Amino acid sequence: MNLNATYILQSIAMLIFVWFCMKFIWPVLLKSMDERREKIAEGLAASDRAEKALEAAQVEATEAINQARSKAGEIVDQANQRHGQILDQAKDDAIAERKRQVAAAEADIAQSANQAREALRAQVASLAVLGASRLLEKEIDADVHRKLLDELIAEI
Repeated sequence: MNLNATYILQSIAMLIFVWFCMKFIWPVLLKSMDERREKIAEGLAASDRAEKALEAAQVEATEAINQARSKAGEIVDQANQRHGQILDQAKDDAIAERKRQVAAAEADIAQSANQAREALRAQVASLAVLGASRLLEKEIDADVHRKLLDELIAEI
């Protein structure tokens, strides 16, 4: 074999190999690469959509937190107002109860004073009768004088 014939045969074999690769292998590789490119593009698009969705979710979460904080502030303000109302009501109730107790105590004092006056009048009347009977040195009819003393007590 000649050196040129070897080159020619190797060149023909190489051309057949290149033609075979171009005809049968290259389209399969291009198709796989195109599919992979599409998957990568879809993945990147999905990633972009996910980032946008995450940003939107973060904005919504921030808004929800702000709304919750403002609502919590309103609830605290309402609780403080209700606390003040309860304290004012308790003070008013305590003042009313104190006035009622003072009035009851004054009524009891007045009643006790009247009872003490009546008892004192009865004792004074008894002492007056006793003193009068000793002055007269004789027994006085107790029933008649009791009636007179009751009339005297009623006038006093």
